[in-house]
Amino acid sequence: MKKTVFDDGFQSYLTDGAELVGEPGIPMLMRLDNVQIPKDILPFGKAKTCKNHRQYIHFYQHDREFSRVLTATTRYLDLLKMYDGVITPDCSMQIGQSPCLQQANTYMNRAVGFYLQRNGIPVIPNIRWSDESSFAYCFLGVHPGSIVSISTHGCIRSKEQKQMFKIGLGAMLSTIKPEAVLVHGYMPDEIFEEYLRDVTFYRYPSEFEHTHRKKGCA
Repeated sequence: MKKTVFDDGFQSYLTDGAELVGEPGIPMLMRLDNVQIPKDILPFGKAKTCKNHRQYIHFYQHDREFSRVLTATTRYLDLLKMYDGVITPDCSMQIGQSPCLQQANTYMNRAVGFYLQRNGIPVIPNIRWSDESSFAYCFLGVHPGSIVSISTHGCIRSKEQKQMFKIGLGAMLSTIKPEAVLVHGYMPDEIFEEYLRDVTFYRYPSEFEHTHRKKGCA
């Protein structure tokens, strides 16, 4: 029988050999020592044309810009191996979004990361949450003491968003206790100042900032 897309919608090959943790069965990333603090980070959409490969690839873009990496990960191994490493996909998680969809997006984040690790690519887990209800699963699959990455871009526009982001940041720090946190986007004091003594943050400007500063890739 011909295999359909539906038969393997979650690309089961990605998690061959992975430990599945928590009630949703989120893939556990491997504990490896091949990760470094990135010299810089680059959006996946620029990976094919950028000449500077001493960067980590990130997916802080609209989901449609990297959905093909989730559904055909093997096709992009050679491209991603050209770079210093990869930050796992930033699959959308929004307040009010179906919990099962948020769990699936957390699953794919870790599944792609695990597969890339198995193929020798240094991986930094991207951590994404929505509201308190997502805390039960959105931090799963990441070893305590890992270097992790987060993005504030598009997530802290309103007072309510800033408050929820700060709550999530505090929950992430207490749960994962990361060695360091990469921050894609702005770091307003009202969110981060309270935590500056707890962990080292490394800020990387978003593409919006780069564009307005007229910086190029090459």
